[in-house]
Amino acid sequence: MRMSDYIEQSFSNLARRKLRTFLTTFGVVIGIGALVSMFAFGQGVQKNMTDKFKELELFNCVNVFPPTMQEQSQPKPALSPSAALRVNSVEGTKEEPQQAPVLDDDLIQRIGKIEGVESAFAEIRFPAMVRLREKERFSLVQVLPADVCQSGLSKLLAAGEPYASDDANSLIISDSLLHGMKIKDAKTVIGEQVELSTLRFDPNLLSPAAIASIMRGDEIPFSRESYTFTIVGVAERMGFGGSMPVRSDVFIPPGPSEKMKKISLTSIWDFFSAAAGPGQAKGYSMVTVKLSSAKYVQPVKQQIEDWGFKTFALIDGLKEIKRAFIFMDMFLFAVAMIAITVASLGIINTMVMSILERYKEIGIMKAVGAGDRDVKKIFFFESGVIGFLGGIFGLALGWAVGVVINQVANYFLAKQGVPYTDYFSFPWWLCLGAVAFSIVVSLAAGIYPTLRAARVDPVVALRHD
Repeated sequence: MRMSDYIEQSFSNLARRKLRTFLTTFGVVIGIGALVSMFAFGQGVQKNMTDKFKELELFNCVNVFPPTMQEQSQPKPALSPSAALRVNSVEGTKEEPQQAPVLDDDLIQRIGKIEGVESAFAEIRFPAMVRLREKERFSLVQVLPADVCQSGLSKLLAAGEPYASDDANSLIISDSLLHGMKIKDAKTVIGEQVELSTLRFDPNLLSPAAIASIMRGDEIPFSRESYTFTIVGVAERMGFGGSMPVRSDVFIPPGPSEKMKKISLTSIWDFFSAAAGPGQAKGYSMVTVKLSSAKYVQPVKQQIEDWGFKTFALIDGLKEIKRAFIFMDMFLFAVAMIAITVASLGIINTMVMSILERYKEIGIMKAVGAGDRDVKKIFFFESGVIGFLGGIFGLALGWAVGVVINQVANYFLAKQGVPYTDYFSFPWWLCLGAVAFSIVVSLAAGIYPTLRAARVDPVVALRHD
């Protein structure tokens, strides 16, 4: 028999028992649909994260932190000859690094001279009340240089443009903050005035009478200062932070920030820095270094660590991120395999029942010259057809489930100010793999029924009633 004859006969035999074939195939559809939708969700999350990181060039960034108090108190180990040579080549001097290194402006200038470094800027954030259209909300304001704003933050702008210079009296606000103020159209706020109110320590409020009120919690030793800025852009606020400055709701240039009276508290480290004793220099809690290419990450990290600082690069955690996604895919695959196993049992049951019902038919085929191999092929093709149909319709079901869940999730998240995101991804290998996997599973489930059909004795089968 030709290949086309086996396929035609398989469809014909399955069509004679439409309900049983439909129910068996539907079981495969459910299993493959669950497998496809779960894998597509895992791929979608991974694709969104990695694509966003690459778009914002987060893999080209290095975060620099000061050493811990314990590390500062320990004697500094001697640098290796290669490390000392790198330090001398950058600094242009043979001086040894300081025993207690500090993240200050001098360090930022030194980092800027390292090969591959495009820019370096300090992490400066301070609390403020944002007042816009008679509405007021608390937020963290981040100081961001204009060049970094134009190269990095500009990719997140939903409306407007980055501020032009470090001295511009302008700011960029996030769409999530506008959403909290019940402002839906980001474009309407461009050019409007916004008021930032900061707190500053006021020693005049520390009179004996005021101290008693402060101890009771009735007053605080701070006064409020207000500053006016012009909104020039609206940015999408990312919910997962990273190495780039996308974790705040308001961004201002360094020039106006230096003139503001404020309390700058980026992290708990600032409390210890503020309490530094005499002779102990104060510095920033973090410095972000942006590189021209990811190939400079390790050399720059090594250079800065030789100076006694701690570093972190997102690209170093990429392997751990991928490993986490692998475990997630394995978990989703295990869950989907439950449905696949149930579908396989349905295929076995259907094929065994088909053998019992066609017992005499098998005997006639063998009596007229059909061999065991021909019988095996007929039942193998029937199993394969069930797997093929289950794979095609299962793929369609998984895609439909993904589309529905994606639309529902974005509908509710849009109310929270989260931009539209495709949470499911259907790469070509997943689509082809799902159909191929369905066929393989169906063929594996058909092995026992096929072997049983091949062992039918034609003499006994012809006398079967």
